[in-house]
Amino acid sequence: MKPYRSPWMNEELDALRVTARRFFEKEVAPYAEKWRRQGKIDREVWRKAGELGLLCMGIAEKYGGGGGTFAHEVVMIEEQARVADTAFPFVPGSCGGPYGLLRSGSDEQVKRWMPKLASGEHFIAACITEPSGGSDVRSLRATAKREGDEYVINGSKTFITMASQADLAMVMARDSETNELTSFMVEVAKSPGFKLGRRLEKVGQHGIDTHEVFLEDLRVPAENALRGRDRGFASGEITGFNRERVVIACSAIATAERAVELAVEYTKQRKMFGQTEWDFQNTRIKLAECATEARIGRVFIDYLISRVMAGEVIDGAESAMAKTWCTEKQNRIIDECLQFFGGYGYMMEYPIAQLFVDARVQKIYGGANEALKGVIAKAL
Repeated sequence: MKPYRSPWMNEELDALRVTARRFFEKEVAPYAEKWRRQGKIDREVWRKAGELGLLCMGIAEKYGGGGGTFAHEVVMIEEQARVADTAFPFVPGSCGGPYGLLRSGSDEQVKRWMPKLASGEHFIAACITEPSGGSDVRSLRATAKREGDEYVINGSKTFITMASQADLAMVMARDSETNELTSFMVEVAKSPGFKLGRRLEKVGQHGIDTHEVFLEDLRVPAENALRGRDRGFASGEITGFNRERVVIACSAIATAERAVELAVEYTKQRKMFGQTEWDFQNTRIKLAECATEARIGRVFIDYLISRVMAGEVIDGAESAMAKTWCTEKQNRIIDECLQFFGGYGYMMEYPIAQLFVDARVQKIYGGANEALKGVIAKAL
């Protein structure tokens, strides 16, 4: 079958793919087991990515970013999927938190904090989810009370990615005066009220740091409130979640495609009952189905990527469709592919096993799929 090439790819992105592939093969894949044991990556690899210009690529150069496009980030996501890695926090640390700052911060605020995020000197953690609810962001209970030139924030957060390594934390709380949900940029080293709770033990994605966070009379300068472009949840934050969901859909299809590649390669070599596993008709039928579904998902996200690059806005229903459909297919396809490995598919030394355990959460974060189907239904 003729190799598929996304319509948004070009020579510049081809060159980036070569650099990204080399980076993940040399600087990330060999350390996967070490990072899973320690529950986080080594900071040095983040700096190396920054030195290579692989972080914040879609952010304008005037803010310290790479001046590229969303497509540059997608190439990185695809190459990370190729080595079955989720420890390197590219999605939350480069595609997520920095865009929250870009979206809601003033020019002065973005210029103050973005360059060190792009260079890899700093990590950022987005502190949004609370123990009382995840997908229902509007019900957040953390409060921010104005006291002179500061806000005092109290509350608790959970499932916070990169919390123990964060230099900056973007904390969402409800302004007690306006009742608006507002994000505040917290410089962690200067903020004793930002307290780490338990490191959370997850089903998968063991190489990326996830913690509880407690905000105990956390004092933040009033100038750190992010009100420069969008005010409140109804504008900027909705746009941000839509972007996040498209990113999750991209990673879902990239890992599904990788699972099919691994299964095809394995079944063509694995001998059973005097023939290869590939020689069984059921194997070919099942993998044909998986490859077809992965291709359908690829075409859908390529359509969305092309629209993003053309400057169009992806609405809530479309991003929800992409996230729900692609993550559900991701989990089904990886499960089908793992089955062909037999007992070896259950061994963590095989990449297919890593893809399997890391995929499950994709249907939960970024908005649980059941909640997002409600978003789709409202648009019908």
